[in-house]
Amino acid sequence: MTPTRSRQQRPSQRLGRRLHPGAWWLWAIGLAAAASRTTNPFVLLLLCAVAGLVVANRRSDAPWARGFRFYLVLGLIIITIRVAFRIVVGGQFGSTVLFELPEIDLPDVTAGITLGGPVTLEGLLAAVYDGLRIATLLICLGAANSLADAKRMLKSLPAALYEIGVAVTVALTVAPQLIESGQRIRRARKLRGGTRPGVARGVVIPVLDDALDRSLVLAAAMDARGYGRRGAVGVRARRVTGALLLAGVFGVTIGTYGVLDGTTPRWLGGPILVAGCALAIVGLRVSGQRVQRTVYRPDPWRIEEWLVVACGAGAAAVMFIATDVDPANLFPSLQPLQWPTIGLLPAVAAGLAALAGVIAPPVPSTTGTLPSTARTADDPELVGVA
Repeated sequence: MTPTRSRQQRPSQRLGRRLHPGAWWLWAIGLAAAASRTTNPFVLLLLCAVAGLVVANRRSDAPWARGFRFYLVLGLIIITIRVAFRIVVGGQFGSTVLFELPEIDLPDVTAGITLGGPVTLEGLLAAVYDGLRIATLLICLGAANSLADAKRMLKSLPAALYEIGVAVTVALTVAPQLIESGQRIRRARKLRGGTRPGVARGVVIPVLDDALDRSLVLAAAMDARGYGRRGAVGVRARRVTGALLLAGVFGVTIGTYGVLDGTTPRWLGGPILVAGCALAIVGLRVSGQRVQRTVYRPDPWRIEEWLVVACGAGAAAVMFIATDVDPANLFPSLQPLQWPTIGLLPAVAAGLAALAGVIAPPVPSTTGTLPSTARTADDPELVGVA
C-alpha cells in the first residue's frame, strides 16, 4: 500500500465555497459605477474584459451561470441600435462627412431633429461611445447574474423585505430563468433533429412558456412557506416604516444620480445619498423588528466578501478620482477628433476590479469537488492506493 500524507502534513490549500451573492452584486454595482464615469471605448472594453475574466474564473456550473455570453450579444445589439438611430436621426454631427442619406422634411414643432442627411464620422463615434457605455453597464449586471444565485439571495434579504420576497425573487430570476429556458429549448430542438418551424413558434414561445411556468412554481412554493404574509402590526407603525423606506429610496435614487452624473452639484450627490441610505437602514431596521423568521444555513459573510466588495468600490472610487484628475482621457474629444488612450488611473481601477477573481474562493462543483485549478496532487481523490 502506498503511504499517503496525514492531514497535518498536507500543505494548506484553499477550500472552495460559494461567495455570498450580495458581495457579487455589490462588486458588479461598483464596476458599473466605474463604467458610468467614462466614454473612452478602450477603458469600457477593458472593464468588459475584467467582468468576463472574473465570470470565467469564479462562476459555478449551474445552467443559469452559463448565460454571460447572452449579455454580450445583447450589448452588441444595443450598440447596433444606437448607431442605426444616430444614422437615421441626427447623423450630421461633426464635419467629416462619410456619406449622405435622403433628408426628410419635418414639421416646425420638431425643430432640431432631422431624418436622414449627411452622416459624419464624429456622429458615428459618439453613437458607438454612448452605446458601448450602456452595453458595459448591462454586461456588469450580467456578470452579477452569472456569479450570484438569485434564489440564495432571497435568504439574505433583510427581514423588512420578507413580505415582498416573492416579487424580489421573481424580479431577480427573470433573466437567469429565460437564459436557462433558452438553453433547454435549444438542446431539446437539437435532439429532435434540429427542425426549424420558425423562430417565434419554435423558440420564443416555448422559452416564454417555460419561464412563466417556472416562475409560477417558484411563487407557489414561496407562498406555501409563508412569503408575502403580513404580520400583526398596527396602522401607525406601518405608516411610519413605509414613510421611512420611501424617503430612503427617494434619497438613494437622487443621490445615486447626483454621484454618477458629474454635471450635478456636489451637494446633490454624496450628502443626499448618505442621508437616503441612513433613512433606508432605519426603516429596514424598524420594519424588520416585527418579522420573526429563521433562516436555514444562512450564507456567511467573511473576509473574502468584504475584499470582493472593496475591489468593486475601489474601482469606482479610482474612476471618480480620475474624473477630476484627467477628464480628457475619460471623455475623448470628438471636435477636434482625439484618439482615445488608457490612462494610469483607469488601468488601476480595472486591476482592482480584476482582483475579485483572485480573492474570491474557488467555487465547488455540484458534485462537491473542487475545480481542477484548485486541486493539488495531495488531494485524496488524486492519490492512488495500491
